[in-house]
Amino acid sequence: MQFIDLAEVEVESGSGGDGIVTFRREKYVPAGGPSGGNGGKGGSIFFTAVENLQTLLDFRYNRRFKAENGGKGGSSNCTGASGDDLIVEVPCGTMIYDTATDELLVDLVESGQTFKVVAGGKGGLGNAHFLSNSNRAPEYALPGQPPQQKRIRLELKLLAEVGIIGLPNAGKSTLISALSAARPKVADYPFTTLVPNLGVVRKPSGDGTLFADIPGLIEGASQGAGLGHDFLRHIERTRVLLHLVEATHDDPIAAYQTIQQELIAYNDSLATRPQILALSKIDAVDDEEVAEIAQVLSEVAQQQVFLISSATRTGLDPLLQQVWQELDRLEAERLAEKLALERAGFPVLK
Repeated sequence: MQFIDLAEVEVESGSGGDGIVTFRREKYVPAGGPSGGNGGKGGSIFFTAVENLQTLLDFRYNRRFKAENGGKGGSSNCTGASGDDLIVEVPCGTMIYDTATDELLVDLVESGQTFKVVAGGKGGLGNAHFLSNSNRAPEYALPGQPPQQKRIRLELKLLAEVGIIGLPNAGKSTLISALSAARPKVADYPFTTLVPNLGVVRKPSGDGTLFADIPGLIEGASQGAGLGHDFLRHIERTRVLLHLVEATHDDPIAAYQTIQQELIAYNDSLATRPQILALSKIDAVDDEEVAEIAQVLSEVAQQQVFLISSATRTGLDPLLQQVWQELDRLEAERLAEKLALERAGFPVLK
């Protein structure tokens, strides 16, 4: 399945049905009066988030969506049929922008969350609506309202809690395959990962946590270099970043600093995102060199460095334990902040 995270589509609601001009023609009713019914309402277009989609692939082949028009009014004061609404399903995490203004219309994060993108036109009034003491036989009706049209941009940001980042060939895909049931392509050359890979990692409690393997970033990724630029947006939703530095790299310290600089250049807020640092592929380097690299890296990053080998599963349990502790800490802070806002009388979204 192809991973598509950007798409532009055109949406058009249904137009309202026209009202009509008719008069009652009944036996023994010589002055039946106007009886033209109103037109039906046009269909609207809704976008709704669903859990069973992970890509915007469908929008590569279907770029135009049109709701049903409202029906024309009928005689005997019959209102025309309303046009059916059109409901378009998108993955959770889809952001919808108006391309004309670049305004964010909605961020569909939760499953079942729905947003009306364009509203159907109202039906026109039939001549029966204009009956009055001064106008006993109106011979006019109103047309239905025209449809609304928009060109929108769909932008998918993954909803993973943990994002695995690093230079190409840092061992990200191998790690996510070792931790979860995901089976991304793994090879000993750069850029084997061309799209984000998702994997569910089970906590000791049995709950699943979504990890995302982000394609390798390179210097200049925040300006569009390499493959990482298109996927940096997916890091923005993660709560914790798991940064892998390859022990076999020619200059592991420079590799670490390159990623840090690209994160800051792309979005300042990423500089404060909780980050767990791991030195990967330690099985391919002798122990003394690993210890030396880890010590220098820890001093530069001012944090603990975990030593791991996904191939031999060395050090994965302590690394995961740190991930769970960090996620638990962030959740406790979120709940405490929510409680404080509620006590202060501020409305809080559930």
